[in-house]
Amino acid sequence: MTAEQSAAAEGATAADAGYPEDLRSLVDDHLQGLRFAAVPSTEGLDEAMRYSLMAGGKRIRPVLALATARAIGADPERMLPAAASIELIHTYSLIHDDLPAMDDDDLRRGMPTSHVKFGEDVAILAGDGLFAEAVRLFCSGQGGEPDRVLAALGELMSATGVGGMVGGQYVDVTEFSNPESARELGLEQLREMDSLKTGRLIAASVGVVLVLGGMPEAETIPYRRFADGLGLLFQIVDDILDVTGSSDELGKPSGSDERHGKLTYVSAFGLDRARELAAQSHRSAREALAEAETETDDLARITDFIHTRHT
Repeated sequence: MTAEQSAAAEGATAADAGYPEDLRSLVDDHLQGLRFAAVPSTEGLDEAMRYSLMAGGKRIRPVLALATARAIGADPERMLPAAASIELIHTYSLIHDDLPAMDDDDLRRGMPTSHVKFGEDVAILAGDGLFAEAVRLFCSGQGGEPDRVLAALGELMSATGVGGMVGGQYVDVTEFSNPESARELGLEQLREMDSLKTGRLIAASVGVVLVLGGMPEAETIPYRRFADGLGLLFQIVDDILDVTGSSDELGKPSGSDERHGKLTYVSAFGLDRARELAAQSHRSAREALAEAETETDDLARITDFIHTRHT
């Protein structure tokens, strides 16, 4: 291990120690209690949905939601249905991303992917089911003023649909997955795709709670700037990890982007420059948090954790 790698590993350990594990425990306990099958004939689908949902991970998006609640003076436990809905949507996206027609990956979080475990047909339905159950959970479980709940759900759906995650995935498979066309694309197109595919759901993890909490629009500006910066940081670090991390460390196949010939921050700018861009995004996110007039320690810890994941 080089001195640089050793320093990065030590930084990752330090950030991990500061990660708000109490919030992750709240999320995991809530997800553990969810069941989706109402009749015996769909219990197999319930099993497939929960297989991917309970596969572990840091739960960054729902923890981000609960940390935002704490920052604005709301009880994190009151936001658990919304946070869980976000995680259900994220899990559905992972199942579909791994499918043979998409990234064709066999490993996720150190376990066989859903289509490997249950078959492609059941995996598709498991993803569909998680998305539908996320909406149901948000509508039936999330407390608050009805107009705020509706507006918050609208923000989440906007981040998920054609103007967000699904649209970004479409751009990825139609433009960035073709090595010849990807070479003709630049930083602006890459950032736009990443903003849709990854950034919008991360930003919504913050924005949904701001809406539910009834924070005046002007006071949300630092949080929304922070969330946008965090989404960019997450994607840059993810691109770095695809090159520097091992499959054991990542819990999924490494080098997937290179095998598919995708344009990433590393392939476009090189590893050193990608690390510089990650550092810039980290600083921007932390600077935005500093402008918020509330206690943002948990949000800062999440930001540091995401940044120091790279090796």
